[in-house]
Amino acid sequence: MSATAHDEAAFSRLVEPHRRELHAHCYRMTGSVHDADDALQDAMLRAWRGLPRFEGRSSPRSWLYRIATNTCLDLISRRPKRVLPIDHSPSGDPHANVSPPLAESVWVEPYPDERLGLEDGFAAPAARYDQRESVELAFVAALQYLPPNQRAVLILREVLGFSAKEVAESLDTTTASVNSALQRARATVEDKLPEQSQQETLRTLGDEKIRALVEQYVDAWDRGDVDAVVAMLAEDAAFSMPPTSTWFRGRAAIADFLPRGPLSIPRRFLPIRSNAQPAFGTYRWVEEEGRYVPNAIHVITLRGTEIVDATCFLSPPLFPLFGLPAEP
Repeated sequence: MSATAHDEAAFSRLVEPHRRELHAHCYRMTGSVHDADDALQDAMLRAWRGLPRFEGRSSPRSWLYRIATNTCLDLISRRPKRVLPIDHSPSGDPHANVSPPLAESVWVEPYPDERLGLEDGFAAPAARYDQRESVELAFVAALQYLPPNQRAVLILREVLGFSAKEVAESLDTTTASVNSALQRARATVEDKLPEQSQQETLRTLGDEKIRALVEQYVDAWDRGDVDAVVAMLAEDAAFSMPPTSTWFRGRAAIADFLPRGPLSIPRRFLPIRSNAQPAFGTYRWVEEEGRYVPNAIHVITLRGTEIVDATCFLSPPLFPLFGLPAEP
């Protein structure tokens, strides 16, 4: 199509109100902020090319989600499934060497809250998961276990609240197939999720208690206090460091590992928000340079007031996405 200024303006009015939520949708589908960028860019190109055929028979939102979902399905078919280390291999021996990094395309990635643009609550009355629950690390990791079509069905129905008929039209299938896929997808995801979502836990704790826990955790790491860090962990806590596949389970194993690993050199932590959870940009001291350099996006999962999971994404290139400075 030969675009005119009018065409571009019309397209912008159609797309812009939905761009941020579409990016979050692509992230849920792919488990990666970088894949979400690629998928959304491709989806917008497909939408632009298909604009002459959009006749308003469905809402702009439904039309755009149909395009974005099918774009993600095409992308997923070409790339390996993404996981977290705890789903990739057994927990490690804290006295053994940490494994070398695997290809980054294997791992689920963190997602900055600033890009979400999500309000509290549900996307639609028919949705089962609230908007913030649907980007929690455990939920996104659980989604990656689903076959791609089941993943699309569950997200469109349970997160976004589309009807079975709308989903069937988006995926070019039948309502009966959608309902069957949804039943199987629900069983898989519910089996992998904790009893309580992070949003439920955070609401129970309240802002003041969360702020105190975050400050306590930052202080313990800044002081290099292994005992203080470990005291905040649940007995069965997990500590992982993608893109390495090595991870540790339990206070004792983590206490053995920290002095030889992350706490063998000084660290600095800056609080951020990732996946609608407490998180930190972490920096490590480099003696040769005489400064702290970006190290990891460190996301914690709480069970009550205890940390049950700490996932440290060792990927300094993610720092600009979180608005983090080059030095703390």
